[in-house]
Amino acid sequence: MDDDFIKTRAEHIRELAAKADPFTKKRLLDLASAYERRLRPATSPAARAPGAHVQPRAKQ
Repeated sequence: MDDDFIKTRAEHIRELAAKADPFTKKRLLDLASAYERRLRPATSPAARAPGAHVQPRAKQ
């Protein structure tokens, strides 16, 4: 899928959500967010700066 399709689909889903009942609205907004997440590149460990790593938190 190309970016234009994903943007258009998310916009259409948000338009439907504006007219839906509260339960359906939440589900549709979640779906639109899932489409929009596809547009943003995921940050992989390889994409981080060299030497920068995350220290795991200690259990409390």
